[in-house]
Amino acid sequence: MSENGKSSDTLIEITNLSKLYPASTGLFSRNDLFIHAVSGLNLKIKRGESVGLVGESGCGKTTTGKLLTRLIEPSEGSIVLHTEDGDMDIAHMRGAGLKDFRRRVQMIFQDPYESMNPRLTIYDTVAEPLDVQGIGNISERQARVTELLETVGLTPASSFLFRYPHELSGGQRQRVAIARALVIEPDFIVADEPTSMLDVSVRTGVMHLMQDLAERLGVTTLYITHDLAVARYMCDRIAVMYLGKIVEIGDTEEVLQHPRHPYTKALLSAVPVPDPTYKRESVNIKGGISKPINPPARCRFYPRCPWADDYCQSHDHPPLDEKSADSHFTACFHWEKNLEN
Repeated sequence: MSENGKSSDTLIEITNLSKLYPASTGLFSRNDLFIHAVSGLNLKIKRGESVGLVGESGCGKTTTGKLLTRLIEPSEGSIVLHTEDGDMDIAHMRGAGLKDFRRRVQMIFQDPYESMNPRLTIYDTVAEPLDVQGIGNISERQARVTELLETVGLTPASSFLFRYPHELSGGQRQRVAIARALVIEPDFIVADEPTSMLDVSVRTGVMHLMQDLAERLGVTTLYITHDLAVARYMCDRIAVMYLGKIVEIGDTEEVLQHPRHPYTKALLSAVPVPDPTYKRESVNIKGGISKPINPPARCRFYPRCPWADDYCQSHDHPPLDEKSADSHFTACFHWEKNLEN
């Protein structure tokens, strides 16, 4: 069975999603070279669940998040949002339909210092989505903003409403960003490494807040991170991404305890263990990450894979299929070798 199979409880369904950028735009440059930031991505996300998208820098995680929130338009593929009013394919949507979509889907950005207009007060920042969507009058908006600021731990809210972003700490700004994302009660939130730029002392508090709010409000979340420990704490499932493709996905503990793709094993081997006597077996992957410019049709991990052979080289990238009846999907022809090692 394919991971992209349909289900009645599916909220977001992504099919063959790709985003290509011209590799060069000079006057005399070739016009047939493209960076494959996201390539043939297939994924479904259930209502109310939190899915972690993990991988090293440059693998396409943030691009995927921007595609799902339609901050950028995909080169091809479909992104279907299943709603009570019907299905919305927002991949190439424009106009009033896109405005309605933005009421249902929001994004929390990585940098709390750059994601806010420094000229707007905290009240104006959080109330802006209500204004854009035409929700409520002035008194109703102020009540809603006050309620959200209290909910995210900025208390008393009256002392924050008319302050400016530069008067807040990084952790407080990110709490404002969370309030801004939740103020119009979206169905789906993309959180792009929302704690990576915060001090370690405040990360846990923000993570706990996001987890608590997601459970209380029933919000579905795609959590983008390079930190497997964060993904383990925050997510029901983990999807591992490499060079624009998802190579493994499954329940969080299943993927972390029984990784089947060599790249997933390599990621886990790089996680530090707080025990100086612990000896971890290294994963014998080769070389460095390849450039995603017009990559061959074969497996993206082929140049680095310790089990790559002629079959891998002569066939297209392996499909992301369920190899056994445990909802654990892997894109690898030789995934059994991971079970033997």
